[in-house]
Amino acid sequence: MTSRRSQRQALLLEGIHPDAVSVLEAAGFEVEAGARALDESELVKRLGDFDVVGIRSRTQLTASALDSAPRLLAIGAFCIGTNQIDLDAATRRGIAVFNAPFSNTRSVVELAIAEMIALTRRLTDKSTAMHAGVWDKSAAGSHEIRGRRLGIVGYGNIGSQLSVLAETLGMSVSFYDTADKLALGNARPCGSLEELLESVDIVTLHVDGRPANRAMFGEAEFARMRPGSLFLNLSRGFVVDHGALRQHLISGHLAGAAVDVFPHEPASSSEPFVSELQGLPNVILTPHVGGSTEEAQQDIGNFVAGKLVRYVERGTTSLSVNLPSLDLTTPAGPWRLLYVHHNVPGVLAEVNSLIAAHGLNVESELLGTRGDAGYVITDISAPPPAELLDALAALEATVRLRVVAPPG
Repeated sequence: MTSRRSQRQALLLEGIHPDAVSVLEAAGFEVEAGARALDESELVKRLGDFDVVGIRSRTQLTASALDSAPRLLAIGAFCIGTNQIDLDAATRRGIAVFNAPFSNTRSVVELAIAEMIALTRRLTDKSTAMHAGVWDKSAAGSHEIRGRRLGIVGYGNIGSQLSVLAETLGMSVSFYDTADKLALGNARPCGSLEELLESVDIVTLHVDGRPANRAMFGEAEFARMRPGSLFLNLSRGFVVDHGALRQHLISGHLAGAAVDVFPHEPASSSEPFVSELQGLPNVILTPHVGGSTEEAQQDIGNFVAGKLVRYVERGTTSLSVNLPSLDLTTPAGPWRLLYVHHNVPGVLAEVNSLIAAHGLNVESELLGTRGDAGYVITDISAPPPAELLDALAALEATVRLRVVAPPG
C-alpha cells in the first residue's frame, strides 16, 4: 500500500519528550501521547490502530502484542535498551526497531561521576546526620577520588566516555569487555573480570541487556572485590544479585554502593518500590534516572522520532536495531519499493525479474542482510501496477512489502 500522511497514526507512551510529538506531527502523523506504560492486554487492544509506537523501558512489546498490530511499521525505543521488545517477533513481521544508543550517554556518565564522589566523600552519611541534627565535621572515611583506581565493566559508549572523564579527574582506569575495545587515554584493558575486580577501588557496570549478562555479578564477584571498595550499577537491574550485594555491604566488605536499576521496577510512580538495599547506610538508590535529564530526553525525543519518520517516509533503516542498515539517498522523483524478506539466496534476482517483466526500470537499488532478515530498497521509474505488487507479495521469501510515493 502507498503511504499517505493523513493515514499515519503514532502512539507514544511513558512520558516521551514533547519534541518527539512535534517531529512526528510535522511529518503528518496524528499523535496520541500518554504518561504511563501499558500492559500486554492493553497493548493488544490498542496497537492495531497505529503505524508507529514509541516506548521507554517499562512497556513490554511481546510477540502477542505485536500480533495485534498488523499496521505497525516501526517501533521507537526512546532509551538505549531494547530488551523490552521481542526483536525476533518484530523482525518476523517486518517491523523496524530503533533506539537511542548515544543520546543519554553524557547524562549517565555524569551521574556515575557524581555518585562516585558522593560515596567516596560519604556525603550520604553526612546528609543523614545533618537532617537528624548532628553536626559532624570529621574527615574520617572521607576521600578524594583523585588517585583512586576505577574499574569499568563494559567499555561501550558509556563506559568509554566515563573512562575519559574519570582520567581528567585524576583517576587511573582499568576496563573489562568481552569484545576487543580500543583503550582511550591511559585506560588499561584487563584480560578477565577477575583481574579487574582484584585491582581497583571502584567497580562500575555499564553492560547491555543481552540474556548472557543476566546474573553476571553475584557472590563470587563481590567476594573478589577489594575490601573497602565501592560498587555502582547504572546498566541493567537483572545483572546483579542484590541479596549478595546487601550481605557484602552489611559485613563491611564493601564501603558503599550506588544502584540506579533494579530487577523489578514499578510500572508507575503510584506503585511502591521495594528493594533489599533499602535502609543501608552509604547506599545511593535512584529510580532508573541515569538518562533522565532534560537535555538527554530532548535529544532522545528528536533522534528516535526522526528515525521513525525517515523509515516511514523513505524506508531508511540506518542504526536500526533489527533490520539491515540501509539509506538509499536519491532524488525525490522515483517511486520506492520497500521489501523485507527472508534471507535466502536469489531474492534480488526474483524481485528485479518481476519489475522488468512489468516494464519498469530500476533507477537505484540497495540490498542488505542481517541474520535471517533481508531488506531491499528499490527506486523505480513509475508507479508499480497492482499486478507487480501482488506478484512480489506472493514470493515465498516475502515478509513485508511497502510502496512509498514520491514526496508531495
